[in-house]
Amino acid sequence: MALEVPHVTASLVLALDIGTSSVRAVLFDEAGRQVDGGLADRPHAPDVTPDGGAELDPGALLSRTAAAIDEVLVAAGGRATAIRAVGLATFWHGLMGTDAADTPVTPLYLWADVRASAHAARLAERLGADALHARTGCPVHASFLPAKLLWLGETRPDPFRRAAWWGSFGEWLHRRLFGRPDAPASLSMASATGLLDQTTGRWDETILGAIGLDPRRLSPIGDLDNVSQGLAPEWARRWPPLARVPWLPAVGDGATGQIGSGCTSSDRIALNVGTSSALRVLVDGPVVPPPPGLFGYRLDGRQGVVGGALNEGGNVVAWARETFRLPAGAEMEAVLERLPPDAHGLTVLPWLMGERAPGWRGDLTGTITGLSLATRPIDLLHALMEAVALRLALVEERLERRVPPEAVVVASGGAMLASPAWRRIVADALGRPVVASGEPEASARGAALLALRETGLLSSLQHAPARLGARLDPEPARHATYRAARDRQQALDERLFAR
Repeated sequence: MALEVPHVTASLVLALDIGTSSVRAVLFDEAGRQVDGGLADRPHAPDVTPDGGAELDPGALLSRTAAAIDEVLVAAGGRATAIRAVGLATFWHGLMGTDAADTPVTPLYLWADVRASAHAARLAERLGADALHARTGCPVHASFLPAKLLWLGETRPDPFRRAAWWGSFGEWLHRRLFGRPDAPASLSMASATGLLDQTTGRWDETILGAIGLDPRRLSPIGDLDNVSQGLAPEWARRWPPLARVPWLPAVGDGATGQIGSGCTSSDRIALNVGTSSALRVLVDGPVVPPPPGLFGYRLDGRQGVVGGALNEGGNVVAWARETFRLPAGAEMEAVLERLPPDAHGLTVLPWLMGERAPGWRGDLTGTITGLSLATRPIDLLHALMEAVALRLALVEERLERRVPPEAVVVASGGAMLASPAWRRIVADALGRPVVASGEPEASARGAALLALRETGLLSSLQHAPARLGARLDPEPARHATYRAARDRQQALDERLFAR
């Protein structure tokens, strides 16, 4: 669909950031700056199950998204008429099914759902893990859609048969708001499913045959210029300023976070630590095959994203603080900053939700060794924060060929920005400078910048530089300590989980 942008002055764009833990609606001006007061935040939490499930209710998420839009439009007042486009970021690897009336017949299964781990192993054995990774850019893992769909077909056959359509929440949002059954899966979202043959740009027939899925039950694939425009009457009446503006297809929030934090060239490595964590680099063209242990997704038809994601991030810290009844805030930060590196005597494998990069073993569980009567709750928290940093260092090691030696890490995400002590640990573990992002809404900002570019208000992503905060340079002695700790962590992994 061609872009039809109403002419207004003092242009704004609305960005929706639909994440694992919240929905945000954020207004930005045409320079990519967040508008004062133009933020609505609706938090939520996935339903988790003892067998490894992680789900959201699609209907409730739609209501939460609509409420966030309501709130930000009210806050904008008369300026809402200056909104020229809507950009959308959402989490990668989400899966839901709807019936012929587009009513959900399943929950929204999240990236963190590991119940399909055994089915991932079967697919790897049957189709070849290396071949699938090279073709799709996605490791064979329970996070991705092939294993999830195979698991659903075998364990939940009734909703699997009833589902006329399978896709992510981002596509369903367009289908519902615009009454558009042909709403595309963007190349960004499709590339992170594990179902896309990135060498051809089409859904992979071999994988679909193996899981028993007709490609007509998936969305068509489009790029960012395949916008939706003209809200269905119910929504047009609710949001008159948005009724005729273009809405871009959903883009993976990891890719938009990359853009929003200013990591638009290979000399900046994007680190995001929110609920989970990831290191990513933006490159020209597709990234297939990716380096071993890493993923290769797409931002759009022009650029790719290579990196690795962990299931662990702020969720691990939140779990430790709640379990051990530790306070948050400046006082705790001061204590953490005084603790020497790796001085607690603990070795931690932090897999509270299974492993993603670099080993992609979804059935693993967490381990702590070295406990003694001298171990304090703060030691456990510190060890978990260090353990996540050590796993990120393994990802960074595999990225080295894609980045120059002088590349710096730009850190974003609420969990990382809230903790200078954790940023210090990461800088020393990686052996690279870590700069705090000055953009508190990096994923939303990236979606806004893409919307500005697609509407012609921004000629290049580089023309809207991101704000940056304090820089932490690694200390050689601390880096050496963490290299030894990483070796010890790897040795424990090999002893316990060697296959």
